Amino acid sequence: MRIFPRRALAAAVATVSVLALLAPGASAASFYDPPSPLPAGSNGDVIRHEASTFYIDPIKLIKADADVQRIMYRSTDTHGSPIAVTGTVLTPRSAWHGAGARPIVSYAVGTQGEGDDCAPSKALAAGFEYEGPFIAGLLTRGYGVVVTDYEGLGTPGDHTYVNRAAEAHAVLDAVRAAQRLPEAGLPDDGPVAIAGYSQGGGASAAAAELQPSYAPELKLKGAYAGAVPADLASVAKNLDGHYAVGFLGFALVSMNYAYPELNIPALLNARGKQLFEQVRTECTVEAVAAHAFTQSSTLTNDGRSLTAYLGEEPYASRVAEQKIGALKPAVPVLIVHSALDDIVPYAQDRDLGRTWCGKGVKVQFSTSLVPTHVLAAVRAFPEAFAWLEGRFAGLPALSNCGLF
Repeated sequence: MRIFPRRALAAAVATVSVLALLAPGASAASFYDPPSPLPAGSNGDVIRHEASTFYIDPIKLIKADADVQRIMYRSTDTHGSPIAVTGTVLTPRSAWHGAGARPIVSYAVGTQGEGDDCAPSKALAAGFEYEGPFIAGLLTRGYGVVVTDYEGLGTPGDHTYVNRAAEAHAVLDAVRAAQRLPEAGLPDDGPVAIAGYSQGGGASAAAAELQPSYAPELKLKGAYAGAVPADLASVAKNLDGHYAVGFLGFALVSMNYAYPELNIPALLNARGKQLFEQVRTECTVEAVAAHAFTQSSTLTNDGRSLTAYLGEEPYASRVAEQKIGALKPAVPVLIVHSALDDIVPYAQDRDLGRTWCGKGVKVQFSTSLVPTHVLAAVRAFPEAFAWLEGRFAGLPALSNCGLF
């Protein structure tokens, strides 16, 4: 399950290398520079906005039939301090034909990288967002969509990759921003859902857990969370020496930024420090191409793997803070995960579903046998769309608690 076929890897590296060369540069950089100090306001308040575009393909032949606004809005970081986050609000030009007000889906994207050029709002405008087909599917169904860039993608500072609180705040505040933006023309108190896969699955799951306390006014109907990295210690062990080991580098940068007292670079030798600085500016495709199969034991001063530190303080408690499952979502949840996922271990999502079931959450846990993390995401599309349609239609949410 963890072995990536050599021919597939070669093709993937060639493809991502080309895409990295074609990726959009830091255009409209001034938009991403927040005012200092931030204007007074509440979480979700729009700081600035401008018209944007969403191309589904990199050749820019297919433009989404939607009105698009790039936004900057207020949110809070890991520690509750105010920050500026950017994102994109998309409103279908077609009329909403469903019952009630047009719904909004806050879509949390999967791994984009750490560099500012990796921001989804830039990728959507350039036609390079690999999550584009799913987002287009949401628009086709008539939903308003808001896509957060998360903390630190585009905006100053490092991106807090897979950080539970920061990502949940960004996802929830994005909904508030979409509701408050007059140019979007979306209902300010209509039905809402959260969706995401991989990193986005973790962000969606964390947002579902925090919504009752952080954004109780939102009329949340449900959360789709695919391939949730619910236990980062387990994911890290799986990624060490993996073709996607660059994602572990993203996580190290994130942890060091959110918790600077950890001083992670002090653990690293010269090669490790070089990789650490390199991944700070890389997007997903670049990191896969540059760091595949690196063993973290070759990056540390003492030759131990970086994952060996995760059971020791002060690292263990900070990693434990990121674990999803301690809180109870107030809405139904769909978890989709392949038993053949090669990046996020399947067992941790089964355990997450069982934990939520034990708290009384209506959980629909769906297992597939599609190989690889990426292909499993595509397989989940129709199931996620159908489940979201059911939530907005007011149909009873099914649960298979006790059956998985």
